[in-house]
Amino acid sequence: MLTIGQEIHDAIVAHALRDHPDEACGVVAGPESSDRPERFIEMVNAAGSPTFYEFDSSDLFALYKEMDDRDEEPVVIYHSHTATEAYPSRTDIGLASEPGAHYVLVSTRDCFDEVGGNNGGPVEFRSYRIIDGVVSEEDVTITPPQTTQEESSP
Repeated sequence: MLTIGQEIHDAIVAHALRDHPDEACGVVAGPESSDRPERFIEMVNAAGSPTFYEFDSSDLFALYKEMDDRDEEPVVIYHSHTATEAYPSRTDIGLASEPGAHYVLVSTRDCFDEVGGNNGGPVEFRSYRIIDGVVSEEDVTITPPQTTQEESSP
């Protein structure tokens, strides 16, 4: 099961909507071996495509170096589908190289009308484990934003 904070969920969805009609992509890092997605990292889709995403190799190298320096790992790897459901394509499955990661897909297909205007339709947000080419969908729990002591006092 993926447990993810509301703020990170909303940031992933906002990125997918903003980049539509191209696919959006990024990573949510967390402390090594924690399975806690904590740090949202929006990436650029180097392919600039509505049907394919690709991390820029130099950006990805820099990100992995930074995560290593911070004792982090990719907890969530996300991207969007702009015209199809939020289910991994054969290409997505072939590119899945992090067996410990949650692969989040966001579909924006019902959010835009024929001329590209946002019609307020629903966003599909789903998570998968992809290990050795085998796709397993998992439940997603979205936790509410954390309140600080100041925010909760009258």
